[in-house]
Amino acid sequence: MVEATAVGAGTELARLTRMVEEAQAGKAPVQKLVDRISAVFVPLVIVIATAGGIVWFALLGDATHAVSIAVATLVVACPCALGLATPMALLVGTGRGARSGIIIRGTDVLESTRRVTTVIVDKTGTLTTGHPAVVDVFGDGVSADTIIGNAARVEMGTDHPLARAVVAEATTRGIMGEVARGIAAEPGRGVTGTVGTTVVRAGSLEWLSESSLSVSTAIADMAVEWTSAGRSLVAVAHGDRVVGIIAIIDVVKPSARDAISALSKLGIRAVMASGDNRAVAEMVARDVGIDEFYGAMNPADKRDLITRLQQRGEVVAMVGDGINDAAALAQADLGIAMGHGTDVAIETSDIVLVTTDLRRVADSIRLSRSTLGTIRGNLVWAFGYNAIAIPIALAGIMGPAVAGLAMAFSSVFVVLNSARLRAFRTS
Repeated sequence: MVEATAVGAGTELARLTRMVEEAQAGKAPVQKLVDRISAVFVPLVIVIATAGGIVWFALLGDATHAVSIAVATLVVACPCALGLATPMALLVGTGRGARSGIIIRGTDVLESTRRVTTVIVDKTGTLTTGHPAVVDVFGDGVSADTIIGNAARVEMGTDHPLARAVVAEATTRGIMGEVARGIAAEPGRGVTGTVGTTVVRAGSLEWLSESSLSVSTAIADMAVEWTSAGRSLVAVAHGDRVVGIIAIIDVVKPSARDAISALSKLGIRAVMASGDNRAVAEMVARDVGIDEFYGAMNPADKRDLITRLQQRGEVVAMVGDGINDAAALAQADLGIAMGHGTDVAIETSDIVLVTTDLRRVADSIRLSRSTLGTIRGNLVWAFGYNAIAIPIALAGIMGPAVAGLAMAFSSVFVVLNSARLRAFRTS
């Protein structure tokens, strides 16, 4: 049996389509400037054309020639190219991005990407596949099945990749029970719930230790050994005592190293911020070529890291996929969400990557910069064309017919220049 969780306008495809349409309909900051200039430009051209006609009539006394010059000036100065410069480039650029799985959500994004100096990347689900698996369980007087089963009951309703791994392992072992009661999640740290009459907590060992729960020497020693081996840990507590730990391994995405290299070629520094322990964070960072990394970070820590970088003058982009990344995505100058992530992460982002290929991060920045560059090229052409064509028309060198052809050519040039974005190639 197949259950439809959304239909029509409520589907993911419909939502992504709306994002593209909103971006194409929006006005970039540079377009707002153009609108203000046009509001002055059009009346000014009318005055110039009228004055030109009057001057020529005064000089030659030929009304036909004077009117011809005035009309030629008005025609050649028609701001069609100026009006097409921004929306045409946006239309082609955002459309090309959508075909590559890059959804640019707003026109302000273009300006942000131009200035980005640092990209903060999450680890789980961003640098790694987000499909971790349980590889070992250690219990202190409690069986592995009990540890896995109770952890799965409290984590069943969460969407964190490590929680999904625990639930998948419990399902495989056939020990899934009733969902725990009174489940409360603390983003980036863990989950609490009641199984039977026992309060069960599942999360980071640091969180449980900070909650004044007792941790045996055996569990502490095993935790050190596993984290040194690059394993992620989920600690499980019953009541006021940590009774076991679960070792989980997540595989680094094949595209991760190439993605970090592509960012470096753009002159952008990559920094990893992970909620996992420092040893695991360091191992993943070295594997993908990241020099600066931070481990054991909760959502507030990630947000504060971005704030510190911004205070130093950095323009920061954040790449994440989970509810733990929402605050950081909102704080960043540019938020980039992986499309498989949570709704809250997507809603707080500026760019959505439909694919899981991390190389699209650099591609999205390149495409945004190319689109902004095309807009500026179009505007330079439009203003330059008018700066040259208007004096020529006023000098009587260009008649109305030629002026019409010149005006049409300027608009066609803008369209063709914008169409070059269709040739954009992803990594």
